[in-house]
Amino acid sequence: MTLVNQALLNTVEHIARRAGDAIMDIYARDFSVEEKDDKSPLTEADQAAHRLITEALAELPEAMPVLSEEDDGTFGGADAHQRYWLVDPLDGTKEFIKRNGEFTVNIALISQGRSVLGVVVAPALHTAYVAAQGLGAYKVEADGTRHRIHVAKKPAPGTPWRVVGSRSHPSPQLAAWLEKLGKHDMHPMGSSLKLCLVAEGKADVYPRLGPTCLWDTGAAQAVVEQAGGRVEQRDGAPLCYATPEQTLNPHFVVWGQ
Repeated sequence: MTLVNQALLNTVEHIARRAGDAIMDIYARDFSVEEKDDKSPLTEADQAAHRLITEALAELPEAMPVLSEEDDGTFGGADAHQRYWLVDPLDGTKEFIKRNGEFTVNIALISQGRSVLGVVVAPALHTAYVAAQGLGAYKVEADGTRHRIHVAKKPAPGTPWRVVGSRSHPSPQLAAWLEKLGKHDMHPMGSSLKLCLVAEGKADVYPRLGPTCLWDTGAAQAVVEQAGGRVEQRDGAPLCYATPEQTLNPHFVVWGQ
């Protein structure tokens, strides 16, 4: 059984940072953009980061299957202990193309359907979020400083909710949900950074009432949960990763407290 410890977390962070460096090399020049079958964009950076991460994870002492957004169909399911790596090599490709910096590298370790380790690196923002079961959640600043993060307390009565939402995926359903929530301030943000803002207490809630996939949330969910927050389906059950053959997530809401 894989031991989730500081050494493993450090190793995964190093891998994610290397992928971030590869992404930034491409970000600094002209790059090609293709279109996938689902009409979502794909760049050289997505592919370069995917290759680097999957090759590095394969070299770890204990090899486990890897499910990546840019997988070519080789993922055969979790291992005998119900473990696998869950990877989004470049989350926020639209933000990458817009060059607004709001994109991330995401690597999560899934065990028994739960995200027990997560690393989110935002290379253009020189920021990272790292977390593992039993170790807590941390934000890593540009100068390398690490500090423990925790979700904020529920807003006091009469205080607006600080809501973070997608910059690229507004919806009528979201508008209705926000009306029910009540007084709020909306802060648009790209990629998995939305979950991380809740984790570090800079936002109170992130409702996602549109399509996402497992790799969009796995790493950041570990950060949120280890920071004391919740990532819940509409029925209140935690977002789960036990059936990776079903890559689409249900609608969910990320809560602080």
